[in-house]
Amino acid sequence: MPSNSATTEPNPERSKIITVPRVIVASRMDRERADAEHVLESLTKAFGRAVTPLQMVIGKEKNFKGVVDLVRMKARLYELGGNGKGKETDIPEDLKAAAQEAHERLVELVAEGKDELMEEFFEKGTIPEEDLIPALHEAIREDRIFPVLFASGLGNVAADEVMDFIVDYVPAPVERDIVLGDPGSNGAPPARKASDAEPGSLYVFKTVSDPFSGRVSHFRVFSGVLKNDAMVQNFERNSSEKFAHLSVMQGKTAVPVAELHAGDIGAVAKLKDTLTGDSLGDKASPIRYPHIKLPEPAITFAVEPKSRADEDKLSSGLHKLMEEDAMLRFFRDPQTNEFLIAGTGQQHIEVAVARLKKRYHAEVILKAPKVPYRETIRGKADVQGRHKKQSGGHGQYGDCKIKMEPLARGGQFEFVNAIFGGSIPRNYIPAVEKGIRDTAARGYLAGFPVVDFKVTLYDGSYHDVDSNDLSFQVAGRIAFRKAMEVAKPTLLEPVMAVEITAPDEFAGSIMGDLNSRRGRIQGMDNKGGNTIVRAEVPMAEMLTYGVDLTAMTQGRGSFNMEMNHYDVVPAQLQDKIVEKARAARGDVKEEDE
Repeated sequence: MPSNSATTEPNPERSKIITVPRVIVASRMDRERADAEHVLESLTKAFGRAVTPLQMVIGKEKNFKGVVDLVRMKARLYELGGNGKGKETDIPEDLKAAAQEAHERLVELVAEGKDELMEEFFEKGTIPEEDLIPALHEAIREDRIFPVLFASGLGNVAADEVMDFIVDYVPAPVERDIVLGDPGSNGAPPARKASDAEPGSLYVFKTVSDPFSGRVSHFRVFSGVLKNDAMVQNFERNSSEKFAHLSVMQGKTAVPVAELHAGDIGAVAKLKDTLTGDSLGDKASPIRYPHIKLPEPAITFAVEPKSRADEDKLSSGLHKLMEEDAMLRFFRDPQTNEFLIAGTGQQHIEVAVARLKKRYHAEVILKAPKVPYRETIRGKADVQGRHKKQSGGHGQYGDCKIKMEPLARGGQFEFVNAIFGGSIPRNYIPAVEKGIRDTAARGYLAGFPVVDFKVTLYDGSYHDVDSNDLSFQVAGRIAFRKAMEVAKPTLLEPVMAVEITAPDEFAGSIMGDLNSRRGRIQGMDNKGGNTIVRAEVPMAEMLTYGVDLTAMTQGRGSFNMEMNHYDVVPAQLQDKIVEKARAARGDVKEEDE
């Protein structure tokens, strides 16, 4: 199938099991600054000399009106924005010399590695069309060349040439040797050949919701024959599914079929358990095909329902969207308690929100997520927490002495009981720990959880009548707050590991921008005309980075990031963050009891 991806240098010796043919289609050739030569230069730099144009463009940008077929050496002209039906004609005079040169390079590349073709090439100086077409088909199948085509989708130019090319040159599924599944219990991966004679197996690669048909599963039959009303085993969920009313999709129209063969792509509605990524097939011959590796989300927004009615529909609607879009994430941040939606880019999120409104009538507001700051200490403390209350009858009494010290990043919280001699009864010690944990979770500076510290309980006192669990919990809270006052509390912020890919000419702008975001550059690589920058950047500085990167690189840059570690917030920023957090919470500091 056509793809816009390719490997680096092709290796003809690779096993056919892992060889995936590629076709590169450069669309939007009618756009401003669209340049076929620049496209080929970038592709060749990235993927090597196996990148081979099979067409030349006729006209540039808004004057793009057709292509030259470098195999048949004919031109095909179109009307930009017309009906998409091309008219075959001779190659324009001003392109004949360049087309002949490109044709000769194509013939030479196809002939490489095939002795009989090389002999014919040296003998005749070319390869006849009747021999070149099957030779080109074989070269694509063996991953020896990556053909490049040109078209305009919106302009309806050369789209029919792309489709004809797929039919004439791209290998059919049955030409693939075998497909391996995930290793079984015996460690050996099961295999299937794309043949009707093999046991049935299929892979669900897409799920969509239809207002009339419900959930529609799109799948590819890898082996065997799938007939209408067949019972098929879902190997992921260990359940059976009935494939009733099989169809093939023609655009949005489902065309009913009686059966599907190996290599066919079909659709079926209303499967009860099956989701995207599931493998199904003959129960007697189980196989689970490897899941498609999807990119991690690059951007996250907080999502808030507009009304109480929207809140009731939000979760169910988003979960249905996630069934059909595996790159969409929806979760709740346990620290900030915000609902978060994550995707590959801002446009991806906005499309999902538009679908949520249209299909499930749930309206939401998108906003930047809160940064999950944390608090910690940099110094030590040795304090006493005493709670004493007398109000007639039984009173309350709890007294504890603790030492507090910092732990390494990621140490969370450690409680050590160092009581000797029974100064605090054993049954009250968990109450002291609980009081400290509860208060640490509510924070000291700005309400963020306190982490990476150690508390040692080493002394205290109690009263035979007035002491109880609650009293020692309160004593623990008092001791914690007193310790925080002297242990040099500070804020921690999440730092993201970021990888940015952009054309070389934007490298300087990206580096300068990262420095302005308090980023630390960890390394740089260059690959195929693109600069890959790896850096560590505070999350607070990356909330709108997707939009900014698009503006900086004219839409040609991409990035991904993941949580890396927590680090201390610079002193000049801490006061602003603390003040803002307290204002948002309407915070009033607790007083010692």
